[in-house]
Amino acid sequence: MTELMKAAVFIEPGRIVLDDKPVPDIGPLDALVRITTTTICGTDIHILKGEYPVSPGLIIGHEPVGVIEKLGSAVTGYEEGQRVIAGAITPSGYSNASLCGYHSQCGAGTRHGWQALGGWRFGNTIDGSQAEYLRVPDAMANLSPIPDELSDEQVLMCPDIMSTGFSGAESGAIRIGDTVAVFAQGPIGLCATAGAKLMGASSIIAVESIPERSAMAKRMGADHVVDFRQVDPVTEIMKITEDRGVDVAIEALGTQETFAAALTVLRPGGTLSSLGVYSSDLQIPLTAFHAGLGDHKIITTLCPGGKERMRRLMQVVASGRVDTSGLVTHHFGLDQIEEAYELFSQQRDGVLKVAIKP
Repeated sequence: MTELMKAAVFIEPGRIVLDDKPVPDIGPLDALVRITTTTICGTDIHILKGEYPVSPGLIIGHEPVGVIEKLGSAVTGYEEGQRVIAGAITPSGYSNASLCGYHSQCGAGTRHGWQALGGWRFGNTIDGSQAEYLRVPDAMANLSPIPDELSDEQVLMCPDIMSTGFSGAESGAIRIGDTVAVFAQGPIGLCATAGAKLMGASSIIAVESIPERSAMAKRMGADHVVDFRQVDPVTEIMKITEDRGVDVAIEALGTQETFAAALTVLRPGGTLSSLGVYSSDLQIPLTAFHAGLGDHKIITTLCPGGKERMRRLMQVVASGRVDTSGLVTHHFGLDQIEEAYELFSQQRDGVLKVAIKP
């Protein structure tokens, strides 16, 4: 008799429901993880709205925290009962993209041409983590043991939000003494702010209008918060920098307006580090681009994954240099997943991130 579990399943645009699904089978290189805590990501909302296509019947979610229930026959170095996380991105470690150092794009190549997002499998191309159990492929490349002193909620941001936000600062190559602007202070923008501080930025300007997020931006390291509903953010940032502009601008929302503003506030030779997921074609304003003569850099980054990335992020949390526990504002059981999606998608009640516990 097939053992069943509860899971959040994509049915069609506008419908993600709690349903019964078979507990996953695992292969020799896989692990079965019993989920103890997971969460909902903004990307899951894009799936719910039909803005990002996935197959009907797919279990959603890509931020797993749990306990190893069963190990594949070829998996070594782990034990059943061990607390672990896996990144939202699960590289194999042996693909062309992985061997080139771009683990996030692992598996991106196809015989029909190159495609991005190859390393994102959970809740995209295979069943995800908003369930009682999760199959983790290539377990030895992706499972990272949780230090005993850290709780589930302390490491919940590591699989995606923290990794993505920090990568915005890392890709921007922030240096000690830099001035950095971070456009939007949702969970990823907040982690980008924290990452900029860790990288050595001496002045961080956050752009945000929601009071709760503005307050959290200050906690995460912002020196200034610009309310774009009260002032023009470009004008205000240029005023703060005495018309010098910023060394690095991190775009963490994914809109034409924020992209253009981030480009406009760069100093000559500055870097725009783009983390936003864009749903339509972008236009590069001629004036902000200085006709292509401004020595600017525009770089994009997909959330880094793999067990070493997860280990490093958990070390940052364990050190106390960054505290992301304040980002978890709401708690739900897995049987309340539809209620959790409604709250998160409507951004009600000051929500930042929700903890989902089966």
